[in-house]
Amino acid sequence: MSNVFHRIGRRRALQGAAAGLVVLGLLLWWLLPLGEDPPSGTIKFSTGTKAGVYQDYGERLRKAFRRDMPDLTVTLRTSDGSQENVRRVANGGADFTIAAADAVATYELGHTPGAGHLRGVARLYDDYVQLVVPRDSDIRSVADLRGKRVAVGPTRSGVRLIADRVLKAAGIDARKDITPFADGIDDGPGKLKKGDIDAFFWSGGVPTRGLEKLADGLTFRFVPIKADLVAKLHAQGGAARYYRATNMPESAYPSIQNGIAVPTIAVANLLVTRTDVDTRLTEWVTRTVIRSRDIIGKRVHSAQLVDLRTAIYTDPLPLQEGAKRYYRSVKP
Repeated sequence: MSNVFHRIGRRRALQGAAAGLVVLGLLLWWLLPLGEDPPSGTIKFSTGTKAGVYQDYGERLRKAFRRDMPDLTVTLRTSDGSQENVRRVANGGADFTIAAADAVATYELGHTPGAGHLRGVARLYDDYVQLVVPRDSDIRSVADLRGKRVAVGPTRSGVRLIADRVLKAAGIDARKDITPFADGIDDGPGKLKKGDIDAFFWSGGVPTRGLEKLADGLTFRFVPIKADLVAKLHAQGGAARYYRATNMPESAYPSIQNGIAVPTIAVANLLVTRTDVDTRLTEWVTRTVIRSRDIIGKRVHSAQLVDLRTAIYTDPLPLQEGAKRYYRSVKP
């Protein structure tokens, strides 16, 4: 009898081991292109300002790349933001970057050198336009910025692009009707706290580290950007069509919003590369971006919104061949 039980136990153990190998095989299929060694070499990744989400996300992506492609060296380059990022990839100053769709479209519509070689890798997450003022400010709408000192973002940033368009939609000339400051999320919060400016624009994923730090030392609030202003934005044509009316979630900055969502504008962020970047490398990069979502999302909330079902929608850019290869490989 004991031999019977022994044989049954051995059979179950073998069945369990076989099942484990199947699960492991499926896991390896998800993680790695079977039969391929990971790409090696060096790539340059353009991020953003030090206190922004692009930089935080880029740093954590670099760790994920190192895990999946240990012989690949990833050099991060900080930047003013989307406009500079797009230009860098287009002219070969970077191989990959994150940029807002409106900045990509603006670059393309300008027929700028290298624009035709830009390609999408993945749609990532949305940027929210955040217009910040002190709690006791008399600014209640974008139109109230007339005559005020306003930080509209660095010249080559995506923030500047959006701020200029939002101001124009509200009937404000950014060069004449306000005192503009070229400060972004690195310097704007500090200037607001000191009283050197009356308001500042920021466009980024939520929450943004720079605003979280400001919330620890200053009571501020967000000025709503309502849907009627978005309609006026769309009337500007061109890249403005990538803006859409939305609400910044009440959970973005709980201590500031007090459970209230803020009407504002959103624009999609894209992971961008070029046609001449190695397709196998791009396939691996795409795979890592998708599969690292949950790990990175624990630290960078915006990364939680990366979704395989929507990642392929990189309008205005077509997908790079390596990204196409990855999405086809995981298609049900």
